[in-house]
Amino acid sequence: MASEPRMLILFKIIPGAFRRRVCLLLTSGINTLKQVTNLYLLCGMSCTQVCIHYVWATRSRRPTLVMPCRGQLFTHIRENALLKGIHLDRINGHTDHVHCLVWLQPAQSLASVAQQLKGESAYWFNVLSGINSAKLQWQESYFAASVSLSGLSAVRKYIDNQEAHHAVKTFEKEYDELMREYLFIKDLDNSIISYRRNIRR
Repeated sequence: MASEPRMLILFKIIPGAFRRRVCLLLTSGINTLKQVTNLYLLCGMSCTQVCIHYVWATRSRRPTLVMPCRGQLFTHIRENALLKGIHLDRINGHTDHVHCLVWLQPAQSLASVAQQLKGESAYWFNVLSGINSAKLQWQESYFAASVSLSGLSAVRKYIDNQEAHHAVKTFEKEYDELMREYLFIKDLDNSIISYRRNIRR
């Protein structure tokens, strides 16, 4: 089966005790990568519920992510996230940026997940993918904000509908709206844009 190699890779990176449990459950009908992954995410861990909406852009907002290479990149990011134990709920974007919705696990930090998804994906795109496209470079900065359960459906829908959304709105306008929504304000310092937390309500 096509999923067997990924299953073997997953077995190598998950803890031994859980691996033995999965081996026993394989005889009970759990035989797909998705089932094993879901089981791993739900068993043997602290009870946490931290959902993060990430957004990052290409360097200088260059429109590097054209189709079909954008779809190939997003597929790779999903597969890479799975191998690294990152629960990627949603990924989508447009020609110059990416949205990701990630459920953080107890041992994961917001910054480390961003680095694992961003850095590895650029290397894969430029060196390993064979995609004949302009070089992909990410901006060093990124946006990240927690998502409440009550707002989860709206954020998922927003990420899923990026193509239609950006038919009428630029990424720059979208990003500024995110800054205002999450109470950040923009400063101009020698033409360098930075953001600081706005504590005034």
